[in-house]
Amino acid sequence: MALPSGTQVGPYEILAPLGAGGMGEVYRARDMRLGREVAIKVVPAEISSDVGRLARFEQEARSASALNHPNIVTVHDVGRSGETSYIAMELVEGKTLRELLATGPLPVRRAVTLAAQVADGLAKAHAAGIVHRDLKPENVMVSSDGFVKILDFGLAKLVSDPSGAYSQAMTVAGARTQSGIVLGTVGYMSPEQASGAGVDIRSDQFSFGSIFYEMLSGRRAFSRATPAETLTAIIREEAEPVGGVNPEVPPPLRWVIERCLAKDPKERYVATEDLAREVRSLRDHLSDAMAAVPFAAPPRRSRNRSAFLVAAAAVILAAGIAAGLLLGRGSPTEPPSYNRLTFRRGAVWSARFAPDGQTIVYSAAWDGEPMKLFSTRPEGIESRPMDLPSGKILAISSQGEMALAMEPRIPLSYFQIGTLARAALSGGAPRETLPDVHGADWSPDGKEVAVLRLLEGKDRLEYPAGKVLYEATGNLSDPRISPDGKWIALMEHFGDSTSVIAVGRDGRKKELSSGWEVTSTGLAWSPKGDEIWFSASRGREPSALYAQTLDGRPRLLLRTPGYLKLFDVSSDGRLLLAQFHLRVGLRFGSQGKPESELSWLSNSFLGDLSADGRTVVFSEAQRLSSEPGMVVYVRKTDGSPAVRLGEGYSLVSMTPSPDGRWVLAISVTRQPGKPVLLPTGAGEARVVSEISNCLWADWFPDGRRILAMSRPSDRSGRQLLVHDLATGRSAVLVAGGVRRSFGSKGPAAISPDGKWVAAADSGGAVRLYPAEGGEARQLSGFRPEDELIRWSADGKALFTYEIGMPGRVFRIDLATGRREVWKELTTSDPAGVWRIHPVSVTGDGGSYAYSYSSALGDLYLVKGAR
Repeated sequence: MALPSGTQVGPYEILAPLGAGGMGEVYRARDMRLGREVAIKVVPAEISSDVGRLARFEQEARSASALNHPNIVTVHDVGRSGETSYIAMELVEGKTLRELLATGPLPVRRAVTLAAQVADGLAKAHAAGIVHRDLKPENVMVSSDGFVKILDFGLAKLVSDPSGAYSQAMTVAGARTQSGIVLGTVGYMSPEQASGAGVDIRSDQFSFGSIFYEMLSGRRAFSRATPAETLTAIIREEAEPVGGVNPEVPPPLRWVIERCLAKDPKERYVATEDLAREVRSLRDHLSDAMAAVPFAAPPRRSRNRSAFLVAAAAVILAAGIAAGLLLGRGSPTEPPSYNRLTFRRGAVWSARFAPDGQTIVYSAAWDGEPMKLFSTRPEGIESRPMDLPSGKILAISSQGEMALAMEPRIPLSYFQIGTLARAALSGGAPRETLPDVHGADWSPDGKEVAVLRLLEGKDRLEYPAGKVLYEATGNLSDPRISPDGKWIALMEHFGDSTSVIAVGRDGRKKELSSGWEVTSTGLAWSPKGDEIWFSASRGREPSALYAQTLDGRPRLLLRTPGYLKLFDVSSDGRLLLAQFHLRVGLRFGSQGKPESELSWLSNSFLGDLSADGRTVVFSEAQRLSSEPGMVVYVRKTDGSPAVRLGEGYSLVSMTPSPDGRWVLAISVTRQPGKPVLLPTGAGEARVVSEISNCLWADWFPDGRRILAMSRPSDRSGRQLLVHDLATGRSAVLVAGGVRRSFGSKGPAAISPDGKWVAAADSGGAVRLYPAEGGEARQLSGFRPEDELIRWSADGKALFTYEIGMPGRVFRIDLATGRREVWKELTTSDPAGVWRIHPVSVTGDGGSYAYSYSSALGDLYLVKGAR
């Protein structure tokens, strides 16, 4: 029975009806205590009269009220007035998504903007353990200024009958449906819910996919003549590809929907935060995604293998990887075609064509498992695991012999170091030949191998193995021997940039192009051997594939909005490449408490944790300026918003001063290589002009001096300087041979009293230096892979860590060399996470922070690039 205006329900005065449905009647009301307008939902009589259901209803409504998120309608109150039970909620002025869809599909950009907000709200609720169970356009409000509010969180379960049956009525504003009419909800159920099985957060993901589908296509994903037929379609049939209904939908959006609408919950997202992050990323890069002209629909999931292959080939033929903007010398009517080869969740780390040109061997880490070797063929969708230990494929010779890096470890993003082994493609146990190898390629005749080795902190090219052809000042990656055997092309990474170089058999180096992002990797020779094809990015441009001769400028082959990496080129011009979604997250933990997420944007790279554990300093990739470098932020570990300090700084050095007033960073733009003091409050940045070619820096406890690692102008080696900020004078503490820094922590650590400096040399040996000068002594218990974090507060031990996944933190006693694991760091969702780095720990061991790097991607076979 409708309540007339003026009726009092608890402390609320009814003003006017807003809508009605099987879950109750909704009214505009005035909160007479606070003088604000609210929405009141009056609970159906059948629930109010059931004491048990009413108790559960009130309990879970209060749980839903704890959700504090801008995209979830706020529950203010739950109570009972006489025989009437009610919920008081935030009043949202606007329209339901159902009303917005009444005129057809939404523009793609608006649909993605709204979907990103829905996904964010879902992620928040799911993280709190609350599942909606009745997500549909009627339960999504869009305010007049474009903000999304999800209604009835947790209430679908509350109003269900004791058997767990699903709510079967619409709640669209202004419309009332009779009990038992199911068309308003059944079209958004997940298969497991439609079949009566148990549901979890992934059921909401299916509902989200159904809504997103309708927003982009203007029609429901599953709609049949009767409710029973609709339920059957949800359980057994596939939705028509959204790209077939609306060709303007770019492939990345199609694939998100396809994943959400997977029949098997295991094929959806492990965490809804991953879904939300992916939709946000697509929203932020929609212009790049929309640049591709979609010629075909994305692949449908089907039990019919042939139909699946045809559909998969059709979408990738024209859409490209992640809606890549296909540019090159070919005709625009004949774009490259793409065939997806991998379908599991994780990262592909390398891939090579076998001599037959059809067999493909690749290395991947799926679902958080160690890296393994697989083989596949273009005509299949399944991969076969190879009977080999954990390893990475580096090269396959013309004679069918593989070069592998066994048990690879990951010190940097450029490579994974392991023991070089040789194994026949036809089978058999690998034979280990050389340690500390991270790159290799076979000579054209298959008799010799070129290798990259990292020894005593220096990266070098050996060809043949054992003969040093070139030694780099930075790091090397991706060695590839030319078809005529005269040149070895590779990438050289130094500081914050990458160069493409070629080294002749006589050791002569030729720099071909430079200024690429330091994360750029992936290189191979063109089929004719007249060009080097490589994947790279520069500045604000997305990753792309380029071609370059030994004497010319690079030209663009193709581009994608995501991270692109080239693995191999066949003799007939086909490519093996991967497209990744990359992320660097930031987490904080303290003893006895669960970890919290402090990530700000998509690349939250930890600089340091303050000594009291209350503040983190981190960087984010440059977005708002054409200048290179990183944006530096500080953020309280209580989750307060991050504060931007400045842009254009190196990511390898960011640390707060002991008093918290400054952050020490290194400029890479206006005065490259100079330490800079950034104020955390009011004030101007201060450049330490007396130090040049600075690579890393840290504070002494007195806050008056800094320890800086620099490279002399002749690049003869890395040295440590003690610099007095007041006088501007520097004293050399270690003359050379200091290990390079992989992050704000790593090469050196200063004792709590400021009297000693522990520093690692290029071979990994750690020595103790008196800060005022004097003889050093070597410390025991340390390993070459140890990164120094901080001295313990009592000055008796050092915290160190090993880069990898998981990341292990050790506490090493300085007097005895005794080494013990202090903590092992890993993420709750390990799929795609390949590195914990860097790590910081407070001196008392009470708090810690770390960044984690993840790469989720797939392998593609590409034809037609030229």
